[in-house]
Amino acid sequence: MVKTSDFDYDLPEELIAQFPPEKRGDSRMLVLDRKTGEYQVAAFMDFRKYINQGDCIVINNTKVINARFFGVKEPTGAKLELLLVMPLDDKHQKWKCMIKPGKRVRPGVLIKLTPNNWHKNNGRDIEGEAFVEVLKNRSDGTYEIEFKDNLITVQEIYGHTPLPPYIKREDAVSDLNRYQTVFAKESGAVAAPTAGLHFSGDDFKFFEEKGVNIAEVTLHVGPGTFKPVEVEDPAEHQMHSELYSLTCEAADIINSAKTAGKRIIAIGTTSVRVLETCANSGGLVVPASGETDIFLYPPKEPKVVDALLTNFHLPKSTLLMLVSTFADKNSVLDAYKYAVEQKFRFYSYGDCMFLK
Repeated sequence: MVKTSDFDYDLPEELIAQFPPEKRGDSRMLVLDRKTGEYQVAAFMDFRKYINQGDCIVINNTKVINARFFGVKEPTGAKLELLLVMPLDDKHQKWKCMIKPGKRVRPGVLIKLTPNNWHKNNGRDIEGEAFVEVLKNRSDGTYEIEFKDNLITVQEIYGHTPLPPYIKREDAVSDLNRYQTVFAKESGAVAAPTAGLHFSGDDFKFFEEKGVNIAEVTLHVGPGTFKPVEVEDPAEHQMHSELYSLTCEAADIINSAKTAGKRIIAIGTTSVRVLETCANSGGLVVPASGETDIFLYPPKEPKVVDALLTNFHLPKSTLLMLVSTFADKNSVLDAYKYAVEQKFRFYSYGDCMFLK
């Protein structure tokens, strides 16, 4: 039986990237052969060399929203931090939300939001105030809240980039761009599909000229992606749920490539989760949308995806377990050990790994 402790490894804290590279694509890439377990170091710019005409690259076009807010509880002035999780209405005014500290937050509480730093530092005029009302306490420890003002305006003036918990700094105005892929379209994520951060527009011009197919799927990454696995048996782990969509157009592109014997190359674990959620018994995908809580870990194997580009993930995480469905877990962990020795940069703003 696979155990959570099987996916542990030692990572020096100084290897956790706190900032993105100076420019997109200026990263290293560890290339792992899925069958042999052999690996080699390359530059991310070499990724193009591994892509063949007719291959299908699948990207997650979700767009990160300014999902973190700071404010004070009325009338006490107690400071609170809010992190949006998932919208609860079509107008996106009501949200499932995490609040800390949340012990004394009760239904009916009003929270007055604090403007973000770049608005304050730029001396921009801010008319009026913005409030959030707590509607109910949820059984899972989250809250249902409602924005009393237009959310788009509120996000611009009061919202912060929801940087992951292992980035130990405040968000900066530069994160508005760099913690976002160049192909982001569909607003709703509160964490970035980080494998996509390496790409520039030039990469997609190259793919187009080479005759590479591009399929877009959507998975709105939630904060649960950082949730640690706290049970030794992965089967007992309660996986987080995220909104996804795979359109008829994307399914046609993917299935055509698959039927023609071409590779399906997923950019990031979030793309894998959508594809495997929509997979049928024949290894093709069926258009669908909704919520997925799919959890992929060995000895499961991907039905649709043939190759994966991904960043390096947390020890004992669901994402590392997913990566280990593409190759023998010992090969994956050996590659991780080598990446540590070679001082690769880890996690969201770090280097990447290509399992081919």
